[in-house]
Amino acid sequence: MSSERLGYLLVDHGSRRERANALLDDVATLVRNRLGSNAIVEAGHMEIATPSFADAFAKCVERGATKIVVHPFMLAPGRHVSEDLPRLASDAASAHEGVSFVMAAPLGKHEGVIDAVMDRCRAALGSDEA
Repeated sequence: MSSERLGYLLVDHGSRRERANALLDDVATLVRNRLGSNAIVEAGHMEIATPSFADAFAKCVERGATKIVVHPFMLAPGRHVSEDLPRLASDAASAHEGVSFVMAAPLGKHEGVIDAVMDRCRAALGSDEA
């Protein structure tokens, strides 16, 4: 049996608008609720807002995570997802001996995202037309 303890780090770009940053905290709470109250789930931002990526990664480690799943809460596999986040994760992991990470894919065209798009379109129409 593996002695790894998983942590989940949801990360977005970060915004000057507090309401936009609070959304990621809300999503992290919803993920934590699905995984169970003892789950290690943190939210961090690449820039502009706090907590920073490095601080959120460190908090996962402080809470006992030995392997961290870094999930870019972004749609497309652009430069942030393919270059910046793996570099940030590698830098953060190197500061914590024995801690590793894996990168999750961005939201992209996941079936759940498509379902959400359709739900939002139907809501905009005020009906089930879409």
